Amino acid sequence: MSQSQQQPALSKCPGCEEPPVAGDLFCGACGYDLSAVPARPGDRPTMAITVPPAAPEAAGAEAVRWPAAAETDSSDVPAPVHRPSDLPGTDSGGRPLSEQEQVQEQGTPVGSGPVGSAPGPEPLGRPEPSAAAVRHDDRADPDAAEHSGDFALAAPDPRTAEHAAAAAATPAVGGKVCVACRSGRVDPDGYCENCGHAQPRERDHMEQELDAVAAVSDRGLRHHRNEDSFAVSSTALPDGSPAVVAIVCDGVSSASRPDEASAAAANAANESLLESLPRGTHPQQAMHEAIVAASEAVNALAQEPAGAMEHDAHRHQNAPACTLVGAVMAGELLIVGWVGDSRVYWVPQDRSRPTARLTEDDSWAAQMVAAGLMNEAEAYADERAHAITGWLGADAYELEPHTAAFKPDRPGLVVVCTDGLWNYAESAEEMAAAVPADAQEHPLRGAQVLVGHALDGGGHDNVTVALLPFAVRPQGAGSACETV
Repeated sequence: MSQSQQQPALSKCPGCEEPPVAGDLFCGACGYDLSAVPARPGDRPTMAITVPPAAPEAAGAEAVRWPAAAETDSSDVPAPVHRPSDLPGTDSGGRPLSEQEQVQEQGTPVGSGPVGSAPGPEPLGRPEPSAAAVRHDDRADPDAAEHSGDFALAAPDPRTAEHAAAAAATPAVGGKVCVACRSGRVDPDGYCENCGHAQPRERDHMEQELDAVAAVSDRGLRHHRNEDSFAVSSTALPDGSPAVVAIVCDGVSSASRPDEASAAAANAANESLLESLPRGTHPQQAMHEAIVAASEAVNALAQEPAGAMEHDAHRHQNAPACTLVGAVMAGELLIVGWVGDSRVYWVPQDRSRPTARLTEDDSWAAQMVAAGLMNEAEAYADERAHAITGWLGADAYELEPHTAAFKPDRPGLVVVCTDGLWNYAESAEEMAAAVPADAQEHPLRGAQVLVGHALDGGGHDNVTVALLPFAVRPQGAGSACETV
């Protein structure tokens, strides 16, 4: 059985100062726990603390005379504190130091403080040291500390640290610089390592210009990414005549990965045309095949990865989807093809001649107009107007590529665009009014102006437009149109 350590007897209870009964662990008067009282320490000898006597003055040495403090002024502001440098020094033999010796020994001229501090009061009657006696900061000279007797500072020079930090923040050669702070480096995820701002994606604004075609695509002002895509190119027909291609695709925002769908469709259609036109395929048939190839490319995006459940009834639900519109200038023909609600407009070089829209929307509004249930103004004023009835994607009802062939009899401009532009210039006349007068000679500038027109109007959607200047031979006359 364990035993508790016996505490020494107490003369008084620490709680009530009543004498406790010997052997009690608690005070009978107040209940104080007597076992918690620490044992009284043993008696220890003490040392008398005395002030050491003052050291005798050196022979011939005078006592230090501190200068009298200046009186306070009328505002009761106390006089500044004197520093050791304000007093005359003495050497080891008690002799007063000269001005030059005092400056060298103290490292600071008499009456001056550290670098950057306010000057102290000068003792009256003291000669001012010469400028040659002033010692500059030792850090300006690495060897100065050794000669001056001062210890070298362990902390780095703040000026050097600032430059080092600025150099570290400067991006490496070839690295991207943040568009927000203009100094931070952009990490692989597209964010600034300095301020954290997300950087514009490469597809937020795209421009491309060839000899006979130009295109511009912009994210707009409301969308967080650009879901449009385009492809422009040129090739040669078997007879050596040029053929110019422009494909514009608009991702369906309610579908998954719309940006990938539009990019896949534009690339597939462009590659198909560049492969079939040089082989001699009729441009209208080549356009039809290009739309089918684009549809297959978008369908491939919806394929499940290995191990997916084959019996999943919703595996194609919300599949990637997009619309497509394209134009091909080959010989004297203008071929257009589309699925969805992106459009092609014809703007003659002579603005006094009539303009035209060359496509029909696959949309709810277009169906209402075609059925005679509404006029065009009423249909497009409805909130369901832009609900599309045709698109490219694995969940599309049935692929119905539309193609049309035109033979213009006068020079003009072909405008290929998404609804992000034509929402702000819906009719052919409004589109012609928005096209700059010199767009025929400068298609890239004209495309930039049209994108700016949409942004000035509100930029509610992604905006993409391609311009193809169309030239005809002087002897050309008449026109032909064939729609499929």
